[in-house]
Amino acid sequence: MTSRNRPLIQVSDLSIGYDGHTLLRDMSFDVARGDVFVIMGGSGSGKSTLLRAMTGLVPPMSGTVKINGTNIWTADAAARHRISQNMGVLFQGGALFSSMTVGENVALPLRAFVHYSDAEIRDIVAMKLGLVGLSGFQDFYPSQLSGGMKKRAGLARALALDPEIVFFDEPSAGLDPVSSHQLDDLILEINRHLGTTIVIVSHELDSIFTVGTNSIYLDGAAHGIIARGNPRELLRNPPNETVRHFLTRGKK
Repeated sequence: MTSRNRPLIQVSDLSIGYDGHTLLRDMSFDVARGDVFVIMGGSGSGKSTLLRAMTGLVPPMSGTVKINGTNIWTADAAARHRISQNMGVLFQGGALFSSMTVGENVALPLRAFVHYSDAEIRDIVAMKLGLVGLSGFQDFYPSQLSGGMKKRAGLARALALDPEIVFFDEPSAGLDPVSSHQLDDLILEINRHLGTTIVIVSHELDSIFTVGTNSIYLDGAAHGIIARGNPRELLRNPPNETVRHFLTRGKK
């Protein structure tokens, strides 16, 4: 299989957990290039833990996570460094450093991974903030931003290195409906115009149906995946009662 035809992310026989307790077991799925891939499931099903395993933050109990064909958990330091440069992560709440300005937060990956001049970094920071609708906010502190603006500032930082993949952990959490809709639009714009592959942990139905092109559903009782496919297709043809109930919440 050529690199062009190979899935961008390949998760194979993955089991994850803590202190000897298995949370999720024997999971296998692929994320294609250009996907907006949603990890769904109820509270406590392991969605965020799976995301952390896929981004190199939580080691698996067994199995592999490959990005561009490289197993992130057995790769040498140089390969892990390259993989880290090729992914961005937007954590819940934006995870901005409160003692740093928005511009300094966005500049962090640039200063950590590349050797640009201060002027070049300022230009890139301004461009990324403009991309997320925060032009002119370089000198603001996170405490001066609304919740939606903090998420967008965090996204600007995640995009600083022009990554091929961006991971989102509950991007709509804590946002009002208008801000949530604006963030969904921004995710779609990044995916469509930049070709960025997106992986999202979410339980927000409006967001899932708006942005998702593929998905998996995690079930805590089953300790794994019980459904997969386009969320809108799963809504039309739910494979089981658990998924049907999740995707029709609030509907009569």
